[in-house]
Amino acid sequence: MKIAVAGMGYVGLANAVLLAQAHDVVVRDTVGEKVDVLGSGLITSS
Repeated sequence: MKIAVAGMGYVGLANAVLLAQAHDVVVRDTVGEKVDVLGSGLITSS
């Protein structure tokens, strides 16, 4: 299944990560750097 998640706040990011375990997920956010970091696989605590 293909799923789109709008927003990478606490709820959007958590849902995207969980859904990505079994589905194709696309994430959109107004801050492009957040999406780039998620796509690169880096984990930061900021």
